[in-house]
Amino acid sequence: MAHEDVGAPAPFAAPAEGSLVLYRGATLIDGTGGAARPATSIVVDGDRIRTVAPDGEISVALLAEAEVVDLQGTFVVPGLIDSHQHIATPPNRPVAEAALRRQVYGGVTAIRDMADDLRHVADLARSTLVGEIPGPDIHYAALTAGPGFFDDPRTWQVSQGAVPGQVPWMQAITEETDLPLAVARSAGTYATAVKIYADLPGPLVSAITAEAHRQGLGVWAHAAVFPASPSEVVEAGVDSVSHAHLLVHEFAGRPLTTYKDKPPVDRERFLAGDHPGMAGLFARMRERGTVLDATNTLWDWLADDADTPEEKTRARENAELSAALTAQAFRAGVEISTGTDYETAPGHPHPSVHDELVFLVERCGIPAVQAIRSATLVGARSMGAEESMGTVAEAKLANFVVLTADPLTDIRNLRTVTTVVKRGLRLHRSEFSPESTATTNPAGATRATGSADATTNPEGTNG
Repeated sequence: MAHEDVGAPAPFAAPAEGSLVLYRGATLIDGTGGAARPATSIVVDGDRIRTVAPDGEISVALLAEAEVVDLQGTFVVPGLIDSHQHIATPPNRPVAEAALRRQVYGGVTAIRDMADDLRHVADLARSTLVGEIPGPDIHYAALTAGPGFFDDPRTWQVSQGAVPGQVPWMQAITEETDLPLAVARSAGTYATAVKIYADLPGPLVSAITAEAHRQGLGVWAHAAVFPASPSEVVEAGVDSVSHAHLLVHEFAGRPLTTYKDKPPVDRERFLAGDHPGMAGLFARMRERGTVLDATNTLWDWLADDADTPEEKTRARENAELSAALTAQAFRAGVEISTGTDYETAPGHPHPSVHDELVFLVERCGIPAVQAIRSATLVGARSMGAEESMGTVAEAKLANFVVLTADPLTDIRNLRTVTTVVKRGLRLHRSEFSPESTATTNPAGATRATGSADATTNPEGTNG
C-alpha cells in the first residue's frame, strides 16, 4: 500500500510469545484456597504461564534460557478481581483512566463492569487489552430492565445522544419483546453478560436468563429485581447476584412491586446470621452455584460520604446487615466475590477492592486464604473467565501480584505490592504515584459509579 496509517502506541502491551521470564523463590498463594507453597517458581512465556513448580524442579536449561527474577522472601497471589465496578456513569475519560491505573498498580488485573455507557467502556476495554493505557482487563454487561426503570437519571447519563431503554447496551424489556433479538443486540456490544436490573417479574427474568445462556452470555442480576424476588432470581439460573442487603426482600411483609417501591426491612431479624429462611435461600444458591457479589464496603463509603446524620446511620446499619448476611452465606458454602460498586477517591493509594477484602476477613469472619480466593478464583467465576484467570496455574494468563509481606497473617498485607504482572507485563509499584492519578470530575464525584443516591433510595444503592 502506498499509505498506511500507524496505530496508537501500546506501551503496556503484553510481551510476545517466546519471551521467557522465570520468577523464582516466592511463597505462592495460588488462589485455590489451598496452603501456601514456599520456594515456588513461575515460568511465564509471553502473556501465559508455562510452568508452576518448586524451585528445585526447574531445569538448568530453562534457568539459562529465561530472564530470572529473584523473588526470595516475597509472597505471590493471583491478580485481584473487583467483580462490581462502574467506570462510565457518566462517561469521563480522565476519571476512568485514573481509576484503571490505580487499580492495576494496586494489584487488580480484571474488573467486572456492571453496566455503563458501553460505547465508552468498550473503548477502555480495548485500550487496556492492547496496552494503550495501563489497567485491568474489563468484562462488562449490557443492562436489561422493565420500562418503568428508564426515568432513572443514570440511564440518561449513559445514553447521551440516544434514548434510554432503546439502545443495545440498555434495553427496556416487556412480555412483547423479541428476546432472541434483544440478547443478540446486547451481545453485539461485545458484552460478556446481560445484567438484569429492575422492574421485571420472575418469569421474564427466567426467560431472559435462558436466552442469554443459549447465546453464550452470562447473566448477572440484582439479588432482588422487583417484583422478582431473590428466590425467583436464583431459580431463574442467573450466574451471580449483586448486593447482599437485597436478599432480605425475600422475606418482605408484602409482595414486591417495583425498584422504587421497596418495602421496609426489619434488619434485626437477620443480624444474628442464623435466619432459617435465609439458610434455605443460601442452600439453593450453593446448589445452583450462584455467586454472591456482596458489595459490603459500599456502605462504609456511603457513610463516609453522607450529607446528613440520618444518611450516615442508614448506611452504617446496611453495612452491619450486609456483614451478617455475607458471613451466613459463606458459612453455608455460597461462593462470595469481591465486588465494591465504587472506587476510592482520586489521590488514594489503593483501589477499593483492598477494603472489601479487609471487610470479609475482619467483619465477616472469612479466613484470609478464602478471602483471597474470593478476590481471585471466585471473581473469575463471576465473569465466566475461570479458564483464563483467577489462579496461578499452567496455561492461564500471567496475572499475579508480588508482595513484601504475608497476606495470610494480615490481609492488609495485600497492600504491600512491589510488582504486578498483568498478561506477562511487569508493572512496578514504584512507578505509580497516587497524585499522578488524581483528576477532576466536573460532576464533583470521586468515581464513576452506577450506584443510586442513598438519599433518594431508602434501601440504599443498587448499582
